[in-house]
Amino acid sequence: MKRLFADSFFFIALLNERDACHRRAVEVSRDSRAVIVTTRWVLAEVADALCAPAWRGQAGAFIEFVLTSPGFIVQGRSDELFVRGMELYRSRHDKEWSLTDCISFVAMADEGLSEGLTGDRHFEQAGFKVLLG
Repeated sequence: MKRLFADSFFFIALLNERDACHRRAVEVSRDSRAVIVTTRWVLAEVADALCAPAWRGQAGAFIEFVLTSPGFIVQGRSDELFVRGMELYRSRHDKEWSLTDCISFVAMADEGLSEGLTGDRHFEQAGFKVLLG
């Protein structure tokens, strides 16, 4: 099984047919050999981005699917990951990385993952391979 980290970029592209990366996100999501790793903070970012009434129901149902599906691993069920992400956030004064990105970088390192389902160039700055965008 191939394990890939999914950023909110991936989930939003997957849900939005008009997104430029939608087709690629769908292809990855249909790969039965892939296990997608993410964090609860990425899911919160997805919910925040899709909070408009037109998207809210679909986003909520999708996040519930991610939380209960065996094809996904959701990290961050304890506060330790948040604390370590916050440490990275505070230590990198030279970057514009969000707290969610910092938590993602820590989770990826913990899982030994080098590739991210994202188009966010901050992942490249942190030394990860970006697979979308």
